Amino acid sequence: MSEVALAIVARYPEVGTGKTRLAQSIGAQFTFQLYRSFLQDLATRFAGWKYDLVWAYTPPEQDFLACVHALLAEPPEVPMLAVPQRGSDFAARLHHVFQDTARRGFTQTILISSDSPQVSRELIVQAHQGLEHADVVLGPAEDGGYYLIAMREPHDVFSGIPMSTDVVLAQTIEKARHLNLKVHVLATLFDIDTRLDLQRLANLLQAEPALAPATAACLALISKRGLLA
Repeated sequence: MSEVALAIVARYPEVGTGKTRLAQSIGAQFTFQLYRSFLQDLATRFAGWKYDLVWAYTPPEQDFLACVHALLAEPPEVPMLAVPQRGSDFAARLHHVFQDTARRGFTQTILISSDSPQVSRELIVQAHQGLEHADVVLGPAEDGGYYLIAMREPHDVFSGIPMSTDVVLAQTIEKARHLNLKVHVLATLFDIDTRLDLQRLANLLQAEPALAPATAACLALISKRGLLA
């Protein structure tokens, strides 16, 4: 067991759930296939790697690990963990992930979203290194949120933050500093919320398909249908 948990916030893939703006552009079935490709690439990249992979999933009644194992070519050398999300809102659910990993004995937790398949191993290592001198590490998203948050302890930098708005990052930094926590900021990435974001991801993966090969293949199929134009 590593002392570091790499937690991925995810939902069980089902047709018609999640990414509603994308579904309006490319359809519910392609949105479902795309999200499964996100999960496949993230699992392939991070399962059995140097940090323990923990899936924080919803809804809790689903067998999320079975779903992810079905997407992998072979079982990872190090078993993955899965913990159901809990809490009344998204801020509470994020905080509970850090509390859950701390209770399991992890001394550091790096949390990312399953909606960012372009997050590389290098960025995760940078987050880990950032925790050597900071209490909170944040990976900013272009829309004002963040794609990554890492901490050594489960500090509450979540409650009272209006999630899914363009002030999430700024208010999280402000709250962390109010708690006398040192903050380290990584490179900025874009989220995948709209067809324009999807086109940017397609362009990125055309240049570097090995970063997320399942997603690259799915995007190529979507593009062939004329849905990215």
